[in-house]
Amino acid sequence: MAYGVKIAKGDAYKRAALKRRHIRVRKHISGSPERPRLVVTRSNRHMVAQVIDDIAGHTLASASTLDASIRGAEGDKSALAKQVGALVAERAKAAGVEAVVFDRGGNQYAGRIAALADAAREAGLKF
Repeated sequence: MAYGVKIAKGDAYKRAALKRRHIRVRKHISGSPERPRLVVTRSNRHMVAQVIDDIAGHTLASASTLDASIRGAEGDKSALAKQVGALVAERAKAAGVEAVVFDRGGNQYAGRIAALADAAREAGLKF
């Protein structure tokens, strides 16, 4: 099934391209109660990671650079992404989640996205 996204100029074109890539990734990825989906949302300033059970439609755990424990931390954006990855893995383990399916949200797997994923793996979350 084809999804149409309107082509525009400048930043709107980038958002449309990101949306197309995210739709393409989501065709193959779905979260279940056994392996929920780890969704990463990236903006210019912040990172948000959520562990979602798509069948029940519930968020099991989440972490963000806007959390009080991370908000005042020092370091560049990649260092903050590592902290978000470790925190979401810790919260997911507390919720009883051992393994997840990684949803990069149409973003390239590099930089902050890869840093978050690596930190979550190091904290014991299986992909």
